Amino acid sequence: MAERQRRRAGGGVVAVGVLVCSCFGAVGCSGSGTAVGEDARGGDPVEILHRAADTLVDAGSSKARTSMEMATGGTRVTIRGRGVYDYRRQLGQLKVMLPQDPAGTSVRRPITELLAPGALFMKNRGAGVPVDKWVRVDTATLIDGNLVTGGATDPFAAAEVLRGTRTATYVGRTEVAGTAVRHYRGTADLGQAARDASAGNKGPLAAAAKGFATARVPFDVYLDDEGRIRKVRHRFSFVNGQREGTVAVASTTLLYDFGVLADVRLPAAGDIYAGRIAEE
Repeated sequence: MAERQRRRAGGGVVAVGVLVCSCFGAVGCSGSGTAVGEDARGGDPVEILHRAADTLVDAGSSKARTSMEMATGGTRVTIRGRGVYDYRRQLGQLKVMLPQDPAGTSVRRPITELLAPGALFMKNRGAGVPVDKWVRVDTATLIDGNLVTGGATDPFAAAEVLRGTRTATYVGRTEVAGTAVRHYRGTADLGQAARDASAGNKGPLAAAAKGFATARVPFDVYLDDEGRIRKVRHRFSFVNGQREGTVAVASTTLLYDFGVLADVRLPAAGDIYAGRIAEE
């Protein structure tokens, strides 16, 4: 049974399941980077990664693919998303695909998510919500800052986690989807990331620093020759509220087609549902 996070939205109770679905596993999570080396271009990896989010803002926008993996009861579950993101306005839209139920007898509708500074909007969120309504969640009130809850990590938040890079190593040159990239591996501190983040992500990242089992986030990131993130993989760890041990989640974000049109529009106040959401 998933640990549920209940938050108020317009006077109604919103029940937000971590990873959107009701699956958890107790698996460990660890990782660190102890050496700091210079890459082939002569840069300090830590300083390069501190600037990665700013480089995305300069790029303007991109398409994004996301995946979130977890293990539960010996079974690995993956939630996938796809959409666009405007880094200058910090607005994104993703369509998140939930896995089928274990019996495979029903198909879950995709959840449309709108990402905004400090807020997550979801359509097709769950039972009891009219089909034409959105659910709004204040991400600063979530124990994970919406790095995990929505089933997809906000692409700009994923980049801003790197502002908290404490240690990093340059692994070498490789390719991501046919693009030449530089691979870095390291560990970020969510508390530091929150202090250095943009205004919209300070609250959510600070909540994650307090809510996760550890504020240390191991990562692998791949930058193209313009310094833009092409792929980033974080490993988050938090305490399972209903059983001993920690839950490990691997979140991967792929960015491509930079400069694409990202016409993201937030719902009007009258389109946001304020009632009670049924447990799923």
